[in-house]
Amino acid sequence: MVDCAYPVRVTDKPTSRRTSSDLTVNELYTQADLEGFDPSVALGNPGSYPYTRGVHAEMYRQRLWTMRQYAGFGTAASTNERFKFLLGAGQTGLSCAFDLPTQMGYDSDHARAEGEVGKVGVAIDSLDDMRILLGGLPLDTVTTSMTINSTASTLLLMYQLVAEEQGVPGPKIRGTIQNDILKEYVARGTYIYPPRQSMRLIVDTFAYCAEHLPSWNTISISGYHIREAGSTAVQEIAFTLANGIAYVEAAQAAGLDVDAFAPRLSFFWNAHNNVFEEVAKYRAARRMWAKIMTERFGAKDERSKTLRFHTQTGGSTLTAQQPENNLVRVTLQALSAVLGGTQSLHTNGFDEALGLPTEKAAKLALRTQQIIGYESGVADTVDPLAGSYFVESLTNEVEAAAWEYLERIDALGGAVSAIEAHFMQDEIESAAYAVARAIDSGEQIVVGVNKFTDQATEPTEVFPIDPELQRSQIASVKAVREKRNQAAVDAALADVEAAARGTQNLLIPMKEALRNLATLGEVADVLRGEFGVYQP
Repeated sequence: MVDCAYPVRVTDKPTSRRTSSDLTVNELYTQADLEGFDPSVALGNPGSYPYTRGVHAEMYRQRLWTMRQYAGFGTAASTNERFKFLLGAGQTGLSCAFDLPTQMGYDSDHARAEGEVGKVGVAIDSLDDMRILLGGLPLDTVTTSMTINSTASTLLLMYQLVAEEQGVPGPKIRGTIQNDILKEYVARGTYIYPPRQSMRLIVDTFAYCAEHLPSWNTISISGYHIREAGSTAVQEIAFTLANGIAYVEAAQAAGLDVDAFAPRLSFFWNAHNNVFEEVAKYRAARRMWAKIMTERFGAKDERSKTLRFHTQTGGSTLTAQQPENNLVRVTLQALSAVLGGTQSLHTNGFDEALGLPTEKAAKLALRTQQIIGYESGVADTVDPLAGSYFVESLTNEVEAAAWEYLERIDALGGAVSAIEAHFMQDEIESAAYAVARAIDSGEQIVVGVNKFTDQATEPTEVFPIDPELQRSQIASVKAVREKRNQAAVDAALADVEAAARGTQNLLIPMKEALRNLATLGEVADVLRGEFGVYQP
């Protein structure tokens, strides 16, 4: 394991304070805190190794980050309307949420989908739904992010099929699938197959995209959900980078050259309220990944060494009490992401502790990004906090603490083994418990919750849920089954089953099955039959 090469001063004066990662924050920082710190080695220039200062030389002076607001609810048609609303309001990239049945590989008419269809995202059962979802959208120019994991390859293939129907060839299709199954076992729970079988789908997706969709980001290695589960900032980057290492190792073991797939790896971070710790986290993560890819995996292509990332403001920080306060929280979090050099950003709606964001909340969230980008001056210079005694010292401390975690994970045999041993899960649970106790005791202040509370608050508009949604979606998937050529579907699914038993890239027969209107649930069921279902 690569050690942190930068000095870390550990002092704990009575007047010191601590970050969420239990790192000491001193009363004053001076040049002495950076004794032995060589900026030419630790920082470099923006756009050059080790990328501490950003992955592009000009960063936001050239163009602002992609403003990619997360959307998805109900039917494909309603989500398509929200996409067009956001694009009309100035959004520059699409980001799609899927409902739980879609995430778990169940069609809307499955018994386990009862009560969940369209609730936390859009329901996608077949290629027909994807056609409606993407109807009238400029797939040749817009980039689309899809937050999907267990069924990521299925949704990607549907997206590709619709784009091809619109005349957009594979090399011009741009976007990202999350496709990060390891963090599902750690923090989120929307897994289907056991970890090692799931890793095969990940690697097959890497190989398929390298050949057919070269501009698509094949994975968004996600710390977001690890942080939402209660981790510290240090745990967020350490566990996420450990998962990233596991994906690279699995791809290399399958015979892929690191520089053939690593340029399309991307990351997904959370943004919480401590502005300086978050900035330090992003900068440390970039520096660590550059070292890992260079020294551990021998990457030669500079694109393989750059940690490109999307950021979303912290959902778990939002409060149902005094929800307008969340506008301030989201602004600070978004500012930290921009100061830390994010490539794209989602800002949460202020009402998301109560339900799905209303159109008003979604537009305010987008306007928050636009005001930061066009009015704050933060985009006028690259990495404006570089050289700050505090920021550079904190970046070093975050990095050192994260390397310690990576060494412990390596000693356990890597991320998959650490997950199977419940190491990451236990660490996150301990951190979450500590925060809960601090809030309950009043040691950690949450404005409007345990301090500065109001006796009465005005009601907030809540996004309505259509009770007819599930019935209409069930009717839709049944209509698809009635109109398709069942013999062609059966033959295509048999090819998927044979590929699962063998070594063929699974995405090749999966694409043909979906083209013939096999449903998402049917494809997942074939893989369940061969791979099994994970039981923690």
